[in-house]
Amino acid sequence: MLKTVQLGSRSGLRVSNLCLGTMNFGEPGRGHQGDWTLGIDQSRPIFEAAIERGLFYFDTADVYGIGATERVVGQILRDLLPRNEYILNTKISMPMGSGPNDGGLSRKHIMEAVDASLDRLGIDYVDQLIIHRHPHGIPGAATTPIEETLEALHDVVKNGKALYLGASSMFTWQFAELQMTAEHNGWTQFVSMQNHYNLIYREEEREMNPYCLSTGVALQPWSPLARGILAGAYRGGFDQGTTDRSTGQDRKRTEGLYRSDMDFAIADRVIEIATDLGATPAQIAIAWLLSKPGVVSPVVGVSKIAQLDQLIEATTIELSDTNIEYLEELYRGYDFQEDLYSVGLILFELTKGKPVTVSVSTQ
Repeated sequence: MLKTVQLGSRSGLRVSNLCLGTMNFGEPGRGHQGDWTLGIDQSRPIFEAAIERGLFYFDTADVYGIGATERVVGQILRDLLPRNEYILNTKISMPMGSGPNDGGLSRKHIMEAVDASLDRLGIDYVDQLIIHRHPHGIPGAATTPIEETLEALHDVVKNGKALYLGASSMFTWQFAELQMTAEHNGWTQFVSMQNHYNLIYREEEREMNPYCLSTGVALQPWSPLARGILAGAYRGGFDQGTTDRSTGQDRKRTEGLYRSDMDFAIADRVIEIATDLGATPAQIAIAWLLSKPGVVSPVVGVSKIAQLDQLIEATTIELSDTNIEYLEELYRGYDFQEDLYSVGLILFELTKGKPVTVSVSTQ
């Protein structure tokens, strides 16, 4: 059984110490992850198993399956649990249509997106509303004044449609500016940061992780297994994928995210430590992440109950200092990389391949 933990010191919310990511649940063939999506009948047993094992924290987003994931997740959770017995995040900001206001973090889109998400989920509120990116980091969207975004988010909380706010993947100075602006105006601040952090992408250790740790913001990393690299899905190279996800269109985004010469060498060390400890590579990757200060409830994705069981068991593994040093020794820093591939796929889906003008901010 999973333990429960507090979601940072800025909230009293308690969550399971793993969060189930739901990108791969929804309507097969729909959305940028459609070629490895499980339908509702395949998804339900995984949710049942998660709940039986003490996992009651779930993460979704409006853009997953262009709304289909929220519908499936909402239906399953409503069938399985009373509303007070689970914690659910959703995320907004990515484009949900080809219209000029169908994405971003303007007041108009926030209000409409939240209502649309609640309608698809079939519930009155989400426990945590997460902005999928900074207001100035969303391709195709207007550069919304942060004051407009923050006041609208505050109103969503005060209207009871979200209980807490979280953020995801931005520069540390941007996150600090958001927090300070919200504090200055008496608006709701963010209690969590869902950032990109794992053994082969550790750039967040430079600034974001220390900032969140010092201010009580919970870290709940996405892609803790580096899109399967740290679980052995690629067997040493991007041309050697062994899963539906690693051999499908998602491989392109994985190649864009992970570009260090040392990535697969680090993955080999994960396999080596796993062999020594009688564990799986995925378990070692999760155990390493949970050893890091401030990390609470990493967002994990599974397509089989056996994978879920492995990751739950990983929360009981304690790595020695020697093991941690060996796993970290080969890491080399990255230059800044833009995460635009998935957004491009989303826009392609929404416009059915028709040309679309996109203004890109690197902030």
